[in-house]
Order: sequence, then C-alpha cells, then structure tokens
Amino acid sequence: MARYQVPPDPRDPETSRKRPRRQRRDQQEPIPWLWLGLGGIVTIIAIGVAILIANSLLSRPQLTTTNLPEPTIILLTAPPSPTVVATRPFPTPTTIPTFTPVPTPDLAQPPDEVTIGYYAQVVETGGVGVTVRGGPSTSNVRITIASEGAIVFILDGPMSGDDLLWWQIRLTDGTEGWVAGDYLTPAAAP
Repeated sequence: MARYQVPPDPRDPETSRKRPRRQRRDQQEPIPWLWLGLGGIVTIIAIGVAILIANSLLSRPQLTTTNLPEPTIILLTAPPSPTVVATRPFPTPTTIPTFTPVPTPDLAQPPDEVTIGYYAQVVETGGVGVTVRGGPSTSNVRITIASEGAIVFILDGPMSGDDLLWWQIRLTDGTEGWVAGDYLTPAAAP
C-alpha cells in the first residue's frame, strides 16, 4: 500500500538539489510466459475434444430398411348396423296458459264508497282541512294539512285507530300519510 508523502517545498534550496526517489523500478514488467503457455495448451486440448465429439456424432450408422421393425397392420371394420326400431311418439305438449291482464279501473267514474286505487275528495272539515298523519292514529306525527276540496289518491286502508277508520292517501304533490275516513268522499280522477 502506498504511503502519503508530503511534497517537497520548491522554495527550499536544500530539497531542490536532491532528486526525489522513484516509486517504480526503471525496468518493464516481464512477459508472463508461463501463463501464455498454459493458455495455449488448454486451447489445443479443447479443440481436440470438440473434434472427437463431432466425429462420434457423424460416424453413426445410417438407418436402413433392414434395421426397422416389421410394421403392424391394423384392419378397420365398420360397426354392426343398428336394428330398426320404431320411435316412440313425442308426448303432446301442454299448452301454456295465456296471461289475462287485469282490467284497468275506470277512474273517471267514482265508486260508491272510498276504495283503494281510486280517488277521494276532502269534505266536511268546515273549510279547515284534514290533518295528514304519519300513521293511523291521532297520536301519530302531523305531516301536513289537506285543504277542503283537495283530491287525494287512496293507497291503503281502512285501518281502525282511536275509534276512527283511517285511509292511507297520496296528495297531488306526492306527500303520503293517513287521514280519518270521516272526511273523505269518493271522487272522479282529476
């Protein structure tokens, strides 16, 4: 490993006269004849092995017809013909029942009494209107008030609660709730 030396000061008269020591010798490195000779011998051996392998692959005997085994002959025969059998008739298909649509109720003519799927009108409230509630009871939350003469659509009912019959309705603005049946009368569609 080389050591670090402080370079001489060029202003110093004593060191300027001395010649610095050389780190290397003045002779060149010798040629490594031993390694060159071993490399040459290994190369010659490798070439010889390659030639031997190539000769062994090329010197195989050729295939002739005398070397082949006798072929096996396979005779194909047709399968026996099936016997003729009368086919069974297909069963008679069952007819599929046709869908009969339920007639659409005529909403232009009101029924005799308040009915689900028809319209009704708010009446006999003294001009105040009827309270629309969240359930079929006076203890349920008030949602809104349907004004006197308002047309409503009947969704469900009647259900009894607090000695009244309640009907579930939908107002024209889409609000749904329950009203007492005493304040409804059948009406034609708007």
